[in-house]
Amino acid sequence: MKPMSLKVYPSEQACGATLTGVDLTLPLSESQIARIRSALLEHHVVSFPEQAISDDQLEQFSLSFGPFGDDPFIAPIPGRQHIIAVQRSAQETAPLFAESWHTDWSFQAIPPAATCLYGITIPPLGGDTWFANQHKALLEMPGALRSRLTGKLAIHSAKGAYAPDGMYGVEDKSSDRSMDILPSDEAKATQLHPLVRDHPETGSPGIYGCIGYIVGIDGMADSEAMALLAELYEWQTRPEFQYRHQWQPNMLVMWDNRSVLHRATGGYEGHDRLLHRTTIAGQ
Repeated sequence: MKPMSLKVYPSEQACGATLTGVDLTLPLSESQIARIRSALLEHHVVSFPEQAISDDQLEQFSLSFGPFGDDPFIAPIPGRQHIIAVQRSAQETAPLFAESWHTDWSFQAIPPAATCLYGITIPPLGGDTWFANQHKALLEMPGALRSRLTGKLAIHSAKGAYAPDGMYGVEDKSSDRSMDILPSDEAKATQLHPLVRDHPETGSPGIYGCIGYIVGIDGMADSEAMALLAELYEWQTRPEFQYRHQWQPNMLVMWDNRSVLHRATGGYEGHDRLLHRTTIAGQ
C-alpha cells in the first residue's frame, strides 16, 4: 500500500489550514511531526478532519509535540490527568464558556505553547471557534499605537474568570453548567508578560494576550492602562485578522497560543456539544 502523503490546505483567511493524509490513530513519524509543526508555525491553527481517535490517541498526538501543560481550575475527565471536557448540554442555560477573546492560561509563568481540541459531539449548526492572528495584527498596526505598546509589561490574572467571585466562581457553581470548573483564590495571582514579544520558535513579533486575562499594565495607572488595552483590543480583534473555524465530528484542531487569540461562539441551543482538550507545555 502506498504511504499517505500529508497535504496542507490554507484557509485563505487570516490564519488556519486543514491537514489531510495522516492517520492520527497511529504514532506519528519524525517527518510527520516536523511537517505538522511547520504547518502550525506558518498557519497558527491546523485542523485534521475525519480522525476517529480515542483519548489515548489524543494524548499520544499531544505528546508528539511536547509534554502536557498544566491545566488549572477545570477538573480533568475521569481516569485522565491531562484531558478536560469542553461541553454544554442541549438545555443548558449557564453563560457560554470562553466566549471572550483570550489565549489559553496566559496568567501562568510559562503558558501552554499549544492547545489540542477534539470534536466528539458536534451540533449541526453554530459553535464555531474564532481565531485572531496576532502577528498580522501587529504587522498592520498603526505606528503610533505600536509605539505605545513596545516595552510594556502586561499584568495577567485569572481572577476575573476563576476566583470565587469571578465569572465561573461560587455563584456559577449553582448554575446548570455541564463543565466541572474549580474556582479558587489561587486565581487572584498575577504574572507579567510583554505586550509585544517575539515568538520563541520563529522569532516573529506578535501581540500576546488581550484585556480579560490582562488586568493592567505594569507601572501604569489603571485608568490609563484600561484605556490603552481597550484600544488595543479593538484593533487586535478586527475582522481582517480573524479565521472562523467550523467544526465537524471527529475533527482535531491544534492552535498556537503564542500566535493567536480565540473565542467560542454559541448558536446551537437544543443540541449537546462535547470536545476533549489537552494543552502542550510552553518553553
